[in-house]
Amino acid sequence: MANAREQGLDFNVRACPSPAYVVDDALLRRNLERLAEVQERSGARILLALKGFAMWDSFPLVRQYLVGTTSSGQDEARLGAETFGGEVHCYSPAFTEDEMAVVLRYADHLSFNSPGQWRRFRETIAAAPRRVSCGLRVNPEHSTGAVPLYDPCAPGSRLGTRARDLMPEVMEGLEGLHFHTLCEQNSDDLESTLAAFEERFGHYLAGLKWVNFGGGHHITREDYDVERLVRVVRGFRERHPHLTVYLEPGEAIALNTGYLVCSVLDIVDNDGPIAILDTSATAHMPDVLEMPYRPEIIGGGEPGEKAHTYRLGGMTCLAGDVIGDYSFDAPLEIGDRLVFTDMAHYTMVKTTTFNGIRLPSICRIDEASREVRTVKTFGYVDYMQRLS
Repeated sequence: MANAREQGLDFNVRACPSPAYVVDDALLRRNLERLAEVQERSGARILLALKGFAMWDSFPLVRQYLVGTTSSGQDEARLGAETFGGEVHCYSPAFTEDEMAVVLRYADHLSFNSPGQWRRFRETIAAAPRRVSCGLRVNPEHSTGAVPLYDPCAPGSRLGTRARDLMPEVMEGLEGLHFHTLCEQNSDDLESTLAAFEERFGHYLAGLKWVNFGGGHHITREDYDVERLVRVVRGFRERHPHLTVYLEPGEAIALNTGYLVCSVLDIVDNDGPIAILDTSATAHMPDVLEMPYRPEIIGGGEPGEKAHTYRLGGMTCLAGDVIGDYSFDAPLEIGDRLVFTDMAHYTMVKTTTFNGIRLPSICRIDEASREVRTVKTFGYVDYMQRLS
């Protein structure tokens, strides 16, 4: 394969272990600067959703721009408190008593999924040594996404409370409402969702302190309508000046900031050439199979677009551990490095050690020198300690 510079990259791909997730600090800062602009212009407070990006080695950079983190349970809440600081928000479809005891050590804001969960824990929270601002996740019943798997407003959804199931007495003691309905969407979908939210839940807003607009806002995507987002948030704040607005994108923080560098281990043939890589769709980039989607490769094209087409497969025993079909200008050779793009979000946080496959190393590219620094490598102990 061509060298890194010929592939359009300005860092040494061979300086990375293989496989490795590689985050470019310069690209990360570019996203953060855009998010900071949105905060300043809209008045919203933006949180890093750890379920999408939790590379805590980068948090000293991220916290220069964002106000805190949002978590999905006790361990993310602790990670946010201990490695990021700022505000710690937490939401879960349901908490256990043991988990709640841990969450209350770290969370500043706590959103419940149902009136039942709020009733179960309200006395525990009132007796906690730290003050926690509590809210309720609601379901505006306004679907805008194209994929049912990612639609919290789909019929039968377990996420959020519908207006018909929310009685006024439930709101006693609550200070906020939280809705999360988007997934990789633009601000026009937020605008229509917010209208549905205000129509169904607007009569509760006068007695509250905050509203969380959730995640799924693709703010750092090139075609995202930032002007509309700013207008929508500012309009809401003008209608409800006593309310603080939160946004909690996970994907937008690290969108298009990272790579997965891997190597060709073998080439076999079965009705066409198949390259076996030292990475895996199911273990290292599960959204390729779950979404599903086809990640881009530096220097790679659609099947048949370039002279040499290969199917790229992972190294697990899953027959369907296939990343996709790609074409290249030159034949692949054993030892070649391939570079998948947009591999910072929903990758490191979702990896598995299925088949005992080792997790990819984690690297960062320095903004100025462009040197690659290996932050973390994984070995046998990481696999062994997940089991007993």
